[in-house]
Amino acid sequence: MSDVAPNDLGPLWMPFTPNRSFKERPRMITRAEGMHYYSDDGRKVLDGSAGLWCCNAGHSRQPIVEAVQKQIAELDFAPSFQFGHPKAFEAAARIAALAPGDLNHVLFGNSGSESVDSAMKIAMAYHRYRGEGTRTRFIGREKGYHGVGFGGISVGGMVNNRKFFGPLLAGTDHLPHTYNRAEQAFTKGEPEWGGHLADELENIVALHDASTIAAVIVEPMAGSIGVLPPPKGYLEKLRAICDKHGILLIFDEVICGFGRLGASFAAERYNVTPDLLTFAKGVTSGVVPMGGVIARDHVFNAIDGGDDHEIRLFHGYTYTGHPMASAAAIATMNIYRDEGLFERSAKLERPFGDACHAVREKCASVEDIRTLGLAVAFDVTPEAGKPGKRGYEIMAHLFHEEDLMVRVSGDTVCLSPPLIVEESHIEEMTEKVARGINHISV
Repeated sequence: MSDVAPNDLGPLWMPFTPNRSFKERPRMITRAEGMHYYSDDGRKVLDGSAGLWCCNAGHSRQPIVEAVQKQIAELDFAPSFQFGHPKAFEAAARIAALAPGDLNHVLFGNSGSESVDSAMKIAMAYHRYRGEGTRTRFIGREKGYHGVGFGGISVGGMVNNRKFFGPLLAGTDHLPHTYNRAEQAFTKGEPEWGGHLADELENIVALHDASTIAAVIVEPMAGSIGVLPPPKGYLEKLRAICDKHGILLIFDEVICGFGRLGASFAAERYNVTPDLLTFAKGVTSGVVPMGGVIARDHVFNAIDGGDDHEIRLFHGYTYTGHPMASAAAIATMNIYRDEGLFERSAKLERPFGDACHAVREKCASVEDIRTLGLAVAFDVTPEAGKPGKRGYEIMAHLFHEEDLMVRVSGDTVCLSPPLIVEESHIEEMTEKVARGINHISV
């Protein structure tokens, strides 16, 4: 066995990262606590992105740490096929209790990407068990992000996530995206314009026929592309059209869920109950990987019938409902409940939005700002012929020079802080973002 150099960055292939650029000037994190990360050179870095949209309860929260430590000492692993353990059932019950309507049945996975693939398979199984096996087509949306599995990128609508990977899954189509800068620029919350775009689903149904369509999948708020809130009335229209044609509606709430939009799920905020709802990220506040799908009663019951010995859904993962993830999820939900973090998020939405939109007056190169819940996107004028370069440079500058972590998508800078954020943190973040944009854009 050869010796390994302790500071060799070469072997790790980093995801969604320009590896050479990163390794020339790394952005290394060594620990975290509350609202802050700490860099390898000892700097205290304000977390403006909740890690990766996931650390909603803040970092290294002691109740979650203790729950995971206790669980690994007590039960490190239990098989999820044909056997169970109490924590998985408790976690599922707690999650189902947060979901609206009759979203009562939780199937666990390990990530948002797995959750989407699980939901798609559940949708197909549902129609087949009901005698409508021709319903195999999925309708996604332009600019949508549904993870990186082949199912997720097939229904997703972010070009760079799709173009390298061949023809993808057959039988997918896409709704138009809902963003129109001329009609919606600098909107706080849900834009007035755009609800009519849901009617495009009728055209897609007319093209393919409802008998071939299994489900429509959308993010209530498109997060990864840069915080695109749903236009007023849009989700309600999708629900009505899906009901009319017997199509299942899937909400991808991997980013929206667990307080990001001031409610347990966007489905609660908008009073629209999908047939299937995917989650991940905030369910454990990012401490242990976990994701899943919540299904309504009619979906579960259509699949779950049969003889006592009969497996009806041939799907699952080795680490489904892992004991450590389940313990982390329960402890995380205790914090959300005991500290009222969802309600806190709702109360902070207005001051957060006001502070973020004030950046407009400080930065001439900001072309649009969109806020919803505790999430914001700042669209910055791209450098000519080099899309994404300016956004990347702003992100790196803010980390190295302003001690602030943000997320970027092309030339869009996003903030999505932990729900424990204080108004003083919001002021600090927005001031630093303005300085960073102006420094790189001049």
